[in-house]
Amino acid sequence: MKKRIVSFLAFLGAGAAMFAQDAATAAAGVAGAGDSLKYLAAAIAVGLACLASGIAVGKIGAAAMGAMSENPELSGKALPFVGLAEGICLWGMLVAVLILFR
Repeated sequence: MKKRIVSFLAFLGAGAAMFAQDAATAAAGVAGAGDSLKYLAAAIAVGLACLASGIAVGKIGAAAMGAMSENPELSGKALPFVGLAEGICLWGMLVAVLILFR
């Protein structure tokens, strides 16, 4: 698992280096390396938040459906937890907006 994370981060770093522009274009007023890293950071924020949200909704949703199959009265207590897990994705989007418009 650790090798996958390291290789994923190396892949992201290589992508940022490919799309980064040199100092001459940055001095001319064109987007420079700082802007490309800003876009990369926003993409990572949204991507990881949505990935975590999907994992959380999958686990919580399965547990909620199992609990509701045994006791249907638990539906009102179990479904808000699914909504809380979906909120993780919204927080990632908010962080990306804050990064982009800073």
